Amino acid sequence: MIVRVPASSANLGPGFDALGMALTLHAEVTVGPSADGVGAEVADTHHPATIAFRRNGGEGEIWVRSPIPAGRGLGFSGAVRVAGLVAAHAQRHGDDAAKLQAAKPELLRLATELEGHADNVAASLYGGVIATAAGRAVRVPMPFDSAVVMWVPSLSTSTDESRSKLPESVPWADAVYNVGRTALLVAALAAGDIDALRAATEDRLHQERRLVRSPTSRAAIASALAAGAWAAWLSGSGPSVAVMCSPAEAATIAASLPVDGHCKSLRIDHIGAEIVTGGVMPQPPGE
Repeated sequence: MIVRVPASSANLGPGFDALGMALTLHAEVTVGPSADGVGAEVADTHHPATIAFRRNGGEGEIWVRSPIPAGRGLGFSGAVRVAGLVAAHAQRHGDDAAKLQAAKPELLRLATELEGHADNVAASLYGGVIATAAGRAVRVPMPFDSAVVMWVPSLSTSTDESRSKLPESVPWADAVYNVGRTALLVAALAAGDIDALRAATEDRLHQERRLVRSPTSRAAIASALAAGAWAAWLSGSGPSVAVMCSPAEAATIAASLPVDGHCKSLRIDHIGAEIVTGGVMPQPPGE
């Protein structure tokens, strides 16, 4: 059995620690010595997937393959932690989809405890666009299709270090600004109001402070919007930038982004963590 878990983009602009989007770029984990799929490696005891696997009672070795770049704002640690937790669940319960679905609230609790915040892990666990707070996760319905172009630079960012530089308090006006934008974003996604997405993904709590240290990311956001993207935001703590746009315009928008980064043309993953039966890890197409 192979556990397959999507990457994620967190915050979506204003929804700091509360919104996450699952992406069609996947980490895969399997248990035991026969997991000799292409690109899979044994995870050592310090790997976040192994720590999560042990935390949920998993026994034995696990193998991991992940094209999700670490330290770039695509939820690598969240995805592999969810994968480790689900692998331990699969070791006990097999590939029963109903049992996995029933276990997800507890898996979310464990993943949030390990990750420190729920936005990435909730998206990777449940799929789609997820609103999360108070230990709960609710999927935001989306009546339209969207491409997600991820602009990924070569430099990396430490999430812990980035979060440590954020202020302990913010002006009242900025808090109100973000509450309004977050509410507008959830409503726009659910209603299919594409025209509202650009304003709805604006932020005053974290992006500006982080973009000061990553001016090329700021340029990528500006270039994407100028090229006709519906919305663009700093993905998680960055430095990657997520761009929502029409699938027909994804290639054009990707070509407009700064050359000192590469682009991944993705979609929203609406499945989330899943257990797939099979002999070895297949080579994932297009990843």
